[in-house]
Amino acid sequence: MSRPRVGVTATERTGPVAGDDVVPDARLIATRCIDIAAPPPRVFPWLRQMGFGRAGWYSWDILDNLGRRSAMTIHPEWQQLAAGDVVPGGPVDFVASVVDSPRALVIVLGGAGRVARRVPFSLGYELREAEVNGVPGTRLVSRVRARVDAPGGRLIERILLGPGDAVMVRRQLCNVARRVESA
Repeated sequence: MSRPRVGVTATERTGPVAGDDVVPDARLIATRCIDIAAPPPRVFPWLRQMGFGRAGWYSWDILDNLGRRSAMTIHPEWQQLAAGDVVPGGPVDFVASVVDSPRALVIVLGGAGRVARRVPFSLGYELREAEVNGVPGTRLVSRVRARVDAPGGRLIERILLGPGDAVMVRRQLCNVARRVESA
């Protein structure tokens, strides 16, 4: 197993990703990508089972899963996910906006509560067929789109959400790649 290519190209940064239409007026837009040496049908189940109290988020478990380790295997009981289903997020829940196996998964900050109204937020994952290390693989493209409609919102986006996304999603993508490639 070689080190996966992590990073985004100019085309990926500016091109469309599933879920772009969910938060069309986002001020924070961040795209992260990784190569995975397995085809999309082997990658998608790892994404479909994400969530707090489910498989976790594959990132810094101490921060986003209350210290519980993210799943190391595919769990059949967490493979049923359809558009409109709740994806538990811990203190706030997400809703699956797009579930297009094995091509795309988009989750949005859920509910009609105050947080969801004041922080339109989407996280999209697009799985693109790609050759990786000479085998059929996946280019996993992730994009967060958000806007904080509150006093100091632009500052929160710039100082908290942007850097937080960079740290959390990079680790998430690397951990998903490791799990898929070692399964």
